[in-house]
Amino acid sequence: MQTNSASEILRVLDRNLKENPKFLISGLGVADPKGVFGTTLGLSEKYGVQRVLETPTSENAMTGVGVGLAISGFRPLMVHQRLDFFILAMDQLVNSAAKWHFMFGGQSSVPITIRLITGRGWGQGPTHSQNLHSWFAHIPGLKVVMPSFASEVASLLQASINDPNPVIFIEDRWIHNQQVDVVDPRIDKPIELGKAHVCTSGTQITVVSSGYMSIESLKAVNYLNGIGISVELIDLRTIKPLDMQTILMSVEKTKNLLVVDSSNEIASFGKEIIANTLMKSDTQLLSRPSLVSLPDVPEPTSHGVIGQYRVSAVKIAQSILRTLAIPDPADLIEALTPLKEDVPDASFTGPF
Repeated sequence: MQTNSASEILRVLDRNLKENPKFLISGLGVADPKGVFGTTLGLSEKYGVQRVLETPTSENAMTGVGVGLAISGFRPLMVHQRLDFFILAMDQLVNSAAKWHFMFGGQSSVPITIRLITGRGWGQGPTHSQNLHSWFAHIPGLKVVMPSFASEVASLLQASINDPNPVIFIEDRWIHNQQVDVVDPRIDKPIELGKAHVCTSGTQITVVSSGYMSIESLKAVNYLNGIGISVELIDLRTIKPLDMQTILMSVEKTKNLLVVDSSNEIASFGKEIIANTLMKSDTQLLSRPSLVSLPDVPEPTSHGVIGQYRVSAVKIAQSILRTLAIPDPADLIEALTPLKEDVPDASFTGPF
């Protein structure tokens, strides 16, 4: 029997509502018939509108209410169905939630978890598809979590809820349909925020990724490992705190580094990883560290060009091979290109 990431998120939210009377959920779409891509289905009916609250479309105001609840002793989880729209609430996030603990000498905290959903598909275009984790990571006082796999999403969400500090929990909507066996021992195994996971061990090159990019990276790595190229893949899980120790240990072994990042290239978080590696490692690298990220232009709406814009398993594999000075195998593009570009899982039916 299998479950998926959306069901795992729903299970964690249900459990916290049941066990903690101070735990609240609010946001846009939490009581919608689609239940935020299936992650909040039935919770409002089960626990009532005072515990699972559908808010007006006023991102700054609703976030301010959530921050106030957290300061007052509640443990709110807030949902924004689009990361892009959350930009309207940056004042509440940056000047209130992130700094409160410091401004009051550590005597008060803001234990709020903010779920932000991003992703591609169906011609989302410039204002519905951005991933701004580099912004959030720049702000002192915030933690930034980016789950990748259904086997770990429940543990990462629970760790975020338990944290006494504000946590930005960024979900790519394409992870919601990722499957995992319900008896998988990794489900509900505690995960410490700030600890990366080595998905595959290798000796020739280190690949570092996060969120949905770890899924694309894993496709590329599995293909290359299958033809005798040894790649070590690190899924960050959280980009802040950043587990540089795991990255440095891997680079010391492989002496090559490729970072895969879903943000735009200029001031991307991927460059932060590369800079940290060069500044903190004494390892003599065999090649320049490389970055695969988005170009410095907004995402196009056209299905005809989105495949050239987005980071894909093909681009990741080609970058690995280029770093190692190995020619592309003849079947690489055919083996790693999906049948259709920019199309979500067939089971996805909306609302956006």
